[in-house]
Amino acid sequence: MNKNENILLDATLRDVLDRNAFRAVLKNGHEIIAFIRAQDTELLSCRIGDFVKIEVSPYDMSKGRLVNKNGTEQ
Repeated sequence: MNKNENILLDATLRDVLDRNAFRAVLKNGHEIIAFIRAQDTELLSCRIGDFVKIEVSPYDMSKGRLVNKNGTEQ
């Protein structure tokens, strides 16, 4: 596996931990910590309940980077 390979997962934001950190719940029920990079200013408007995509490393799947906000889950 290439070191730069990442996995994209669908999740829903559950809690706000910090200005740039959220607790997210995956569709299978697992919880992970999702971080927002400082350069991703459009993601700073994320709220609890938003449906998002999170990029995680295959080496540490307990935390990831929020890469896309899809709005509220239907």
